[in-house]
Amino acid sequence: MTNESLKIVLPMAGWGTRMRPHTWSKPKPLISVAGKTSLEHLLDMFKSLPGPENTEYIFIVGPYLGEAQIPAFIKEHYPNLKAHYVVQHEMKGQSHALALAREYLRGQMVICFSDTLMETDFSFLSDEPSDGVAWVMPVEDPRRFGVAEEGADGWVKRFIEKPQSKDNNLVVVGCYYFKNAEKLLAAIDDQMNRGVMLKNEYFLTDAISIMIESGAKIRTNNLSTWLDTGTIEATLDTNKILLKKIGKQVNRYTGMQVNIIEPSFIHPTAEITNSIIGPFASIGANCKIENSQIAESILEADCEIKDAALTRSFIGRQCTVKGKGDGQVMQLNLGDTSSLLL
Repeated sequence: MTNESLKIVLPMAGWGTRMRPHTWSKPKPLISVAGKTSLEHLLDMFKSLPGPENTEYIFIVGPYLGEAQIPAFIKEHYPNLKAHYVVQHEMKGQSHALALAREYLRGQMVICFSDTLMETDFSFLSDEPSDGVAWVMPVEDPRRFGVAEEGADGWVKRFIEKPQSKDNNLVVVGCYYFKNAEKLLAAIDDQMNRGVMLKNEYFLTDAISIMIESGAKIRTNNLSTWLDTGTIEATLDTNKILLKKIGKQVNRYTGMQVNIIEPSFIHPTAEITNSIIGPFASIGANCKIENSQIAESILEADCEIKDAALTRSFIGRQCTVKGKGDGQVMQLNLGDTSSLLL
């Protein structure tokens, strides 16, 4: 890598409609999964980058919630992070978001969308010879994603957004490396001048295809693990996978009639009595749980659960659930500060 700092661009300005009701009160990257926010898991991915001390982060945030909450979160939890913030007021797509960040984009850059969590080692970028890399993974049904079409020589020929068939299932997961940010920006300008859009949005894959037309050499990098936090169901599934990696915790509740079924995460400040927790339960800070069963669920901070049995549930911050104590299992999706009294 050159002496120019590596830019990590994290577009996260979307409305997060598929994560309602939680995104009424916080941006999607601040939703919890397996004991951390999605944003913390995302930033953890970049620990393998070469030269982390020479890295700048550009957060592209939305005007609703993100503009205030993301900078405040970074300042509190990552005070030494060299960060810049760009607000995308109009949701015109991925390429539009990157164009707004133009003043910060020079030299080498990595783009990763906020609901993309994956296992990869970025250290190879220090010697990467190609113009760009797209992280990909085969999936059963690629039609709601973008796919990479490779030529016989192994280089990407083009990207196809939202393909109509399942013939090519090499899905781009939402993470890219570019050796020269200026070349990508030039392709985005060309894309916008041509009006290359899908459903009134400028997709990044179309801009990269324009780069390839101009002679850029783009390759793929295969993944074995790609975790999605774009929907409630996907986030609950991701919670299960991440909890398996965290491993067993020390049971602090001996003598309190608490049965913890691993794998589960329980914040040290949580208070639990006469309950069964797990498997695959994620319990946030300052939660109070009494006479309850919680399995395959996420409870964010400051929840109070009493006399309830929950499974495949997502409970936002400062929620109260009081059941009948009859053991009837419920599946709930409650946004922040909600109350359910049965």
